[in-house]
Amino acid sequence: MPPFPTGALVTTDWLADHRDAPDVRVVDARHFMPNDPRDPAEEYARAHIPGAVFFDIDHIADPEASLPHMMPLPEVFAARVGDLGLGDGHRIVVYDHVGGACAAARVWWMFRVFGHADVSVLDGGLPKWLAEGRPIEDRPRPITPRSFTARADRRLIVDAEAVRAVLESGSAQVVDVRAAERFRGEQPEPRPVANLGHMPGALSAPFGDLQQGPHNEMAPPEAIRAHFTAAGVDLSRPVITSCGSGVTACYSALALHLIGHESVAVYDGSWAEWGDRTDLPVVT
Repeated sequence: MPPFPTGALVTTDWLADHRDAPDVRVVDARHFMPNDPRDPAEEYARAHIPGAVFFDIDHIADPEASLPHMMPLPEVFAARVGDLGLGDGHRIVVYDHVGGACAAARVWWMFRVFGHADVSVLDGGLPKWLAEGRPIEDRPRPITPRSFTARADRRLIVDAEAVRAVLESGSAQVVDVRAAERFRGEQPEPRPVANLGHMPGALSAPFGDLQQGPHNEMAPPEAIRAHFTAAGVDLSRPVITSCGSGVTACYSALALHLIGHESVAVYDGSWAEWGDRTDLPVVT
């Protein structure tokens, strides 16, 4: 059974029992940081959960954007996921190589932005699957293209101007989920930017504190609530999550979704954009 009522997070037991169901599609979304020389597509080809297709967040992205893996137009997303055999009526389960906090949560959020709610993250991801001795394979799934209907939900995504307006008005809380040292400007960013630090008024709630155990599984609901409350987040008010480049912000958005928070958006450009613009305020 999914560990949370929303079904947005599923266990390895659940996936083992359901991965052969005709409506279930498994997605491998592993992704590495810029300073990591590994090739995610190559690692997928060597070993992945049987039947999984590879979702590259740098390919299913806005090709015109100067920032990494920015959200594509609805028609681009629909065409590219359809080419992966992912379409209307599918129950999609996404995993990555670090338990779910990397690109799996990003892919979960992308599907939701484009109106597909029947999508889940595999809790513990590939590490837990392997640790339990479950099967893997090295051959790609035969793909039959499918039709995907993309209906953009703009409530789930914001840009820099919207974030600046929120910070000035106080109409929502901006939650920065990077490590505390990066929030304070004491540690360099993985992607070089002009400025280190954070947005004035942003709250620091590092996403890593939401993970537990050897396979980085999601913390239980009471711990999620305690995590955000300790950071000063009012769980009754709207939240915008931000990170380095719009990936781990989605994991914190997933955590909030799991405890029933219905007004959460992700700042797509995150610090890769904000920290590199000279017209936006920065504090340390």
